Amino acid sequence: MTIQAVIFDIGNVLIEWQPERYYDAKIGEKRRRDMFAQLDLHGMNDVIDRGGDFRATVYEWADKTPEWAEEIRLWHDDWLEMAKPAIPRSVRLLRALRAQGHKVYALTNFGIGTWDIATPAYDFLNEFDHAFVSGHMGVIKPDREIYEMVEYHLGLPGEALLFTDDRADNIQAAKARGWQTHHFTGPDGWAERLVAEGLLTMEQSQ
Repeated sequence: MTIQAVIFDIGNVLIEWQPERYYDAKIGEKRRRDMFAQLDLHGMNDVIDRGGDFRATVYEWADKTPEWAEEIRLWHDDWLEMAKPAIPRSVRLLRALRAQGHKVYALTNFGIGTWDIATPAYDFLNEFDHAFVSGHMGVIKPDREIYEMVEYHLGLPGEALLFTDDRADNIQAAKARGWQTHHFTGPDGWAERLVAEGLLTMEQSQ
């Protein structure tokens, strides 16, 4: 079936998301390893991505773990430093697709509060035809329901959608719905896929 919509994940596709790297720079790799071994901070972030209050969730975790309280609060207080930088070629691909008249969407695990911080900082996040943000939807990838919600909203079958994500589990869940997929390992491979699908020319994909 002809691709009628292209769907981007955001973290590690359009914006680098490497909390471990951030904490390595802040507190040193050894201390960071100790903290992440003791605390499921990505699990904490899942609560936020499902719609939990950003500040309240992080500060509650900090209050429960006083030995790491200062470091945990950085997840909220310094979040924009954690969620950077943008991936320039991916941004160019997003804009090139839109310039060619293709429908382009986001499907992202993102909190309500973090989305409110990110959208003023990264102008391209406001350029999608629609952004499907997990915090507003109350469900995260790779739960089946979030893909069903996208299909329902767009009125399109999975076969008409081309979706890229850096996480294999999210890709597998989309494939199970019949979506066309690309496992994102860098913008060069994604550009090649878009050219191969006839959505962009080689020149447009640079």
